[in-house]
Amino acid sequence: MPFFIALAIAVLPAVLLLIYIFKKDAKPEPKGKIWKAILLGAATVIPIICVEQFVSTILFGEGGESQSFIGHCADAFFVAAIPEECFKLLALWLVLRKNPYFDEHYDGIVYAVCVGLGFATVENIGYVVLDDNWASVGIMRAIFSVPGHYAFAVLMGFYYAQYHFVKRSFLNGVSILAVPVIAHGIYDSIVMNVGISDYLVLPIIVLLIVFCIWMHKKCKKKIMAQLALDKAGEISA
Repeated sequence: MPFFIALAIAVLPAVLLLIYIFKKDAKPEPKGKIWKAILLGAATVIPIICVEQFVSTILFGEGGESQSFIGHCADAFFVAAIPEECFKLLALWLVLRKNPYFDEHYDGIVYAVCVGLGFATVENIGYVVLDDNWASVGIMRAIFSVPGHYAFAVLMGFYYAQYHFVKRSFLNGVSILAVPVIAHGIYDSIVMNVGISDYLVLPIIVLLIVFCIWMHKKCKKKIMAQLALDKAGEISA
């Protein structure tokens, strides 16, 4: 029984966030396309693990771990953020490149969130189900980690749609990957440095909470902006 409870705790956060995103879509996407995005996102876990292990070995040696502030930040960006967001973007591109239903600004966010939460769900199952302290781990990841991947996906989807529908500029193109990587890297840098000093635990946790609140406020604004464009019928593609 604990296994199924742990599994439910691991999956539920992503399900709730997907429902939130879907309910805002005035013209829902085909279920087949949605499932394709979720499953491709989930499938990225395999190559991401391989790349992350390879990069980690280069940076810290076989079985090594970062021990300093700079090391944790390098781990956050080069081992976690860059590989994960690159493969998520590849999955999103595979979903949207010949998708005739990608015809609204908000669709970019919908599909990106499906990809991001597909990955986050598999990752979350691994962390929660396999941990003896699954309840506390599941709750903490439900509050921070899964919503974090949701936020990174909103940012990626927003700029993907901006590039596709609004202006195919260099800045918009770079932002598709750069913005979620930066957000992801900053988030992981804060998390990984929580235990760097007993004196800094509380300030770093406060910083994490403030950053997460700020990031989600930004994401909400971007969601509302895309919905407003679609409502006004200003698609320019």
